[in-house]
Amino acid sequence: MKCPFCDKLEDKVIDSRTAREGEVIRRRRECLGCKRRFTTYERIEESMPLVVKKDNRREPFDRAKILSGLKKACEKRPVSIGSLGSATDRIEKRIQDLGETEVASRAVGEEVMRALQELDSVAYVRFASVYREFKDIDQFMDTIRALTHESGRT
Repeated sequence: MKCPFCDKLEDKVIDSRTAREGEVIRRRRECLGCKRRFTTYERIEESMPLVVKKDNRREPFDRAKILSGLKKACEKRPVSIGSLGSATDRIEKRIQDLGETEVASRAVGEEVMRALQELDSVAYVRFASVYREFKDIDQFMDTIRALTHESGRT
């Protein structure tokens, strides 16, 4: 593993433990060159479907894009990075559980919206306004009304 500080390739593992209910192994490492410590995470590489974009291009499912979108939507909101990581894990698992070789980007977007609705209503509306390409205030207000209706607020 390349050291993130000095780029040396030699290190030793100081500690290993499972994380995220046994789906990930967390390893604490020490660089043999600069002696600094860093953490790596190891997970099973599972076959994820290709994402079919609106213009019919296909690209590999990218977990980092999901996490980035969640972070943008939750910017300056009281949502922990741990919650975003867990939401990303759930989205990835749902997509994988579909068992498909290809999945529409729309389906991925809907999973992100479902996760945001559970995490933070303001983040959900932020994401929805971009994802659904609201054209006017009426579409925005309809989403807010639906959200408040679902949560039991009137």
